[in-house]
Amino acid sequence: MPAFVHWGADLGDLTPAQLSDLADAQVPAAPNAAVDSPVRPLILPLLDTAWQGRPALSGDRRLAPFELVGIEADESGAVRFTLVSGAASVGVGVGVGEVASVEVVVEFRMTVEGLLRSRSTLTNRSADPYELDELSVVLPLPSRAAEVLDFSGHWAGERRPQRTAIQHGATLRESRHGRPGHDASYLTLAGTGSFGFRSGEVWAVHLGFSGSQRSWVERQVSGLSVVGAGELLARGEVVLQQNSSYQTPWVSASYSPEGMDAASARFHRYLRRERGFSSRPHPIILNTWEAVYFDHDEAALRRLADAGARVGAERFVLDDGWMSGRTDAKRALGDWTVDTERWPNGLGPLIDYVTGLGLDFGLWVEPEMVNPDSRMAREHPEWILAEAPGTRSLLARDQLVVDLADPEAFAAVFAMLDALLSEYDIRYLKWDHNRDLLVTRSHEQTLAAYRLMDQLLARHPQIEIESCASGGARADLGILERTTRVWASDTNDPLERQSIYRYSSLLLPPELLGVHLGAPTAHTTGRTHSPAFRFATALFGWAGIEWNLSLASETELDQVARWLDAYREVRPILHAGTVVRADRRDTALWVHGVVDDEQSEAVFAVVAMSAQQDAIPDAVQLPGLDPDREYTVSVLDVGAEPRYFAAALPPWLVRGSLTLSGRALAEVGFAAPPLAPEQAVVLRVRVLA
Repeated sequence: MPAFVHWGADLGDLTPAQLSDLADAQVPAAPNAAVDSPVRPLILPLLDTAWQGRPALSGDRRLAPFELVGIEADESGAVRFTLVSGAASVGVGVGVGEVASVEVVVEFRMTVEGLLRSRSTLTNRSADPYELDELSVVLPLPSRAAEVLDFSGHWAGERRPQRTAIQHGATLRESRHGRPGHDASYLTLAGTGSFGFRSGEVWAVHLGFSGSQRSWVERQVSGLSVVGAGELLARGEVVLQQNSSYQTPWVSASYSPEGMDAASARFHRYLRRERGFSSRPHPIILNTWEAVYFDHDEAALRRLADAGARVGAERFVLDDGWMSGRTDAKRALGDWTVDTERWPNGLGPLIDYVTGLGLDFGLWVEPEMVNPDSRMAREHPEWILAEAPGTRSLLARDQLVVDLADPEAFAAVFAMLDALLSEYDIRYLKWDHNRDLLVTRSHEQTLAAYRLMDQLLARHPQIEIESCASGGARADLGILERTTRVWASDTNDPLERQSIYRYSSLLLPPELLGVHLGAPTAHTTGRTHSPAFRFATALFGWAGIEWNLSLASETELDQVARWLDAYREVRPILHAGTVVRADRRDTALWVHGVVDDEQSEAVFAVVAMSAQQDAIPDAVQLPGLDPDREYTVSVLDVGAEPRYFAAALPPWLVRGSLTLSGRALAEVGFAAPPLAPEQAVVLRVRVLA
């Protein structure tokens, strides 16, 4: 069985003899009161290899020991190891109930960005069915990895960090939501003690899958440590007949010797290369949900579109409430036809009006869900996902789940969406997923949702899809293979959004994270924030607006227009540069920014999350700049001035700018803006000519 030798810092070009010596030097001693041969972290750790931690593979029967029967490498950077259980017979003469001949191909890819990607494929070679319980990807960790950081959360409070020490035993996270969930572990970061954004070694792992899942970090008493991830399968969910296969989702892993930022940057660069460059900037979205909710009056929506065009919005998205009989959340979900009472001439007149203003048009849908009070549920109860025939899942948000693994249900949902996209000039779907599945099986449902998106995109390549799941409950690299962005949370409260953005952007670059400007008083929390704090928060991402601008004052509209002018000015940097975050003693003041690839321009935010520890706050350092170049730092007008809390401002802030070298900005910094709590200032950084 192949074993890991090293996953970490680049060791340079080694000769074959040096590689051999390196591998030999990693063979450990055999401890007392254990197996007589050394135990190493293998690419498929199992009990019969003396691995006493979580196995990578389990099923309904005992397998014969695996043997390596092939290694294949190609020019793409992929290496595949083929392992066979019962290799001597491979399905011939295997005793029923004793061993099952299966083949496992373990694949590794090292991308040009230095991102390690791995997946495994299991094929049943036996004439007997093989019921798979688990097949996961397991990667090694060095003993100096002392802490693990992952995430939890809830609706309107996603991506809340939690850090623990790595001790003997397994730290296991499981999601049984049928989607990753608001409390998804999201990204598992193991690192040396007290690792930060800019310091410490970090090993970061993400499972790119949109259904139930597990991840873990484990240290055995021997000292061997691993990190693992895989789909969480229910009993009987995957039963493989002879020569049929199961393939795990991709696990993507990033190593950094310099903190979380460098690990994060590998994910960002990989995603940008894979998705390709778009010459068209991501359009500024005006979404109708918090503006009108279910009150769909065409005249009012036209006034909203007018206000959006006045401030500089570029896309108008009609949210929930346009379907026949959909006057609240309790009815009509699943009946994807336009309400003829509120829209007697269909959506065409509104779309024509919106596009006439220079905006394109998007539409909210939730194709995977259905209300009991709907034509679909009444006429086709057999299309509703249930734990067993004749049963029905629990209601959640007055919704049930459409069984997309049912071919007839899949075809019906596809036909309704296809008809909408064929009839109307729709360029964007806000694709929602507002409840957990609440059944044990999510494998086929998740793959069917992927197929539905893939087939719609193939038929209508002009559309973009946003992944929304009652906010950020489905934010993963699996869904992002077919979607354009993630709606990170249903809250537009900027205080909550600062934290959600800070940690969501560890995996996803800013242009994939929807960040909207909400009303002065947040609908989810009831907190009221200043324009400056709201504008600074909504600048860093794919910006949009979720506020009834038709009720805003002329002063407010002018402020929003200036904010969007600033956003368009820095959007090329935000959506292509390197995200950086400063480690600070006083965590009440956050500093984050984006630096362009040439290190010639940058945009930073200095954010007072709460009252600071000291009357004179710590100096602000700006990381990520070229240490040997000179930069001018100035305050960017984002539409409104923040509120300061001091008798006198620092001289540089009075002047409005300062000039320092990149080394001085990173190491020494400058006097912090004395911001009042829940205030922010945005800085524009340019290299001197």
